[in-house]
Amino acid sequence: MKIACFMSGSGTNVAKILENQSQERASCPYKVILVFSDVYDPSNEKCKAQPIASQYGVDYKHSDIMEFYRRHGQQTKRDLSLRPEYDRRIVNLIAEYDLDLVALCGYMSILTTAFLEKYEARVVNVHPADLSVMEAGKRKYTGINAVRDAILAGEKTLHSTTHVVRPEVDYGEILMRSPPIEVVLPESFSPQDLRKAENMEILKRVVEEHQARLKENGDWVIYPKTLEMIGEGRYAFNGEGNVYVDGVLTTNGLRL
Repeated sequence: MKIACFMSGSGTNVAKILENQSQERASCPYKVILVFSDVYDPSNEKCKAQPIASQYGVDYKHSDIMEFYRRHGQQTKRDLSLRPEYDRRIVNLIAEYDLDLVALCGYMSILTTAFLEKYEARVVNVHPADLSVMEAGKRKYTGINAVRDAILAGEKTLHSTTHVVRPEVDYGEILMRSPPIEVVLPESFSPQDLRKAENMEILKRVVEEHQARLKENGDWVIYPKTLEMIGEGRYAFNGEGNVYVDGVLTTNGLRL
């Protein structure tokens, strides 16, 4: 299974996926053949895509999204009406690789249907929360503040989740949920205490600590395993949001 890893920053998940591939080279059912970044950073200070690709002997391509937006007279990438044009450029840029799957690894640009239709059900991501938790008929912990939201909601444990990428962000089919990590708050602090304005710096530190633990014990465990299982043909979908693992309907994916 030929994979491209898309990234925007440190690329730790990309490195772990490539490390797993390298360690299991004889039997690994996937092969990363491309690292792509929406950030062009010759200094490698903000984005590590080029050095990671070089270390593992993988092709590297980039298309700086902020440069694209500046050419259109904008200083931010908030205007999603421009995004399909950018995504079509990416589709053309990577077409030569005949990819089977795209793995998002800290890729910070929302993909539009211009890309997702080309790779229908073949784009996956890892999210730092349990996407099976629902509230008022919607997934409770979506978006970039999922770890913070879960801690402030009083969750006792945190999970990472791999999922199929669909047009609605963080709403694709769940593939795998990681083992839990315990939420550990500073002594004598409650979630309610962390909500107070005077404790914002403490909250920020707590969130960063839990994100780091969740990445190490969640993302780095389930993302390579998810890719292996996809490569082995162990996942299937019925087009109605249901996921099958080894032919068995599995509510909310495989839970480790």
